[in-house]
Amino acid sequence: MKSKHYLHGGDLDRVSEMYHIDKDTIWDFSGNINPLGISPKAKEALKKNIDLIATYPDRNYTSLKQTIGAYCHINASHVIVGNGSTELISIVINAVKPQNALVLGPTYSEYEREIALNGGLCHYYALKEQSEFILDIENFMNELKKDYDMLIVCNPNNPTGTGITLDILTLIISAAQKLDIFAMIDETYIEFCDDPSAYSAVSLAKDFDHLLVIRGVSKFFSSPGLRFGYCICSNQGLIASTQKLQNPWSINSLAAFAAEIMFTDKAYIEHTHSLMASERTRILHALSATPSIHVFKPVANFVLLKILNPSISSDYVLNALIKDGLLIRDASSFPFLDDRFIRFCFLKPNQNDVLLSKLKDLLTQKN
Repeated sequence: MKSKHYLHGGDLDRVSEMYHIDKDTIWDFSGNINPLGISPKAKEALKKNIDLIATYPDRNYTSLKQTIGAYCHINASHVIVGNGSTELISIVINAVKPQNALVLGPTYSEYEREIALNGGLCHYYALKEQSEFILDIENFMNELKKDYDMLIVCNPNNPTGTGITLDILTLIISAAQKLDIFAMIDETYIEFCDDPSAYSAVSLAKDFDHLLVIRGVSKFFSSPGLRFGYCICSNQGLIASTQKLQNPWSINSLAAFAAEIMFTDKAYIEHTHSLMASERTRILHALSATPSIHVFKPVANFVLLKILNPSISSDYVLNALIKDGLLIRDASSFPFLDDRFIRFCFLKPNQNDVLLSKLKDLLTQKN
């Protein structure tokens, strides 16, 4: 059974309306967003450069692409920028126009929606709960040999929190290219990993023209309202196709300026890595001692749990916690997950402690 309410992570306006709670009082554990807030360096720079709103941005975003190139250690000519990763997912799928796409699931629903809008069929390769949602590479490689023309992988994956390492990704992308399957890797959460380079496909883009990597600033840089995302791809034909589909000046002047500053805020980036690494370790240790749940070990900034107590549903937990101003994600709306799954992200230590305490009480009080 599915939750009676489908709520996208971070949809505080709808939560406020549904539950009659002031959204400013809610601690949002559902949105998977960096709890440190926006980059201090970018915040100060924006204050001093607000007049940029009176000017058109560079239509080619040359400086922004160069900054991204330096941040990702790739050629700036391989960078595509857009109005958030959602726009980029849309225009890439529109450009590729897959007829039979293979999507690693359970995962983000926008991929399936865009494939359908472009007249294609979405086929899921289901990560198995009994394997801790870790990819069985041998089985997957056999599945890849079927008649697919596009592969979509979210890595680290949302909502399972699991990751595919670079060596395995290399095998997958190499096989996909030989089979003429275009691979799109969504790395929205990659920067939350202890060592992003151990999981990222960015370094492969120069060698495989059937590969595109998508990233953004919404989650790691805590800037969903900025609406900025970028892709890395060496296929100049595909880059040209996406540019034809994209409206000019799709990124406003302030967003383009702020994004450049964020990528150079090394202190903020290091602080985030340190906080996420320590909280992930601490939270997993606490959860392992909590009865009535199974924890799926994550590599990013959120964790998926299965409720083992048959008398407790994900919807019950969601509704009980929101009364205390704590918003988690009922994960039953994801493919292959039922009403025993919940997901929450890591906020600041004091906030995490409150959630862990409330969650333990909820999961042990009902028998």
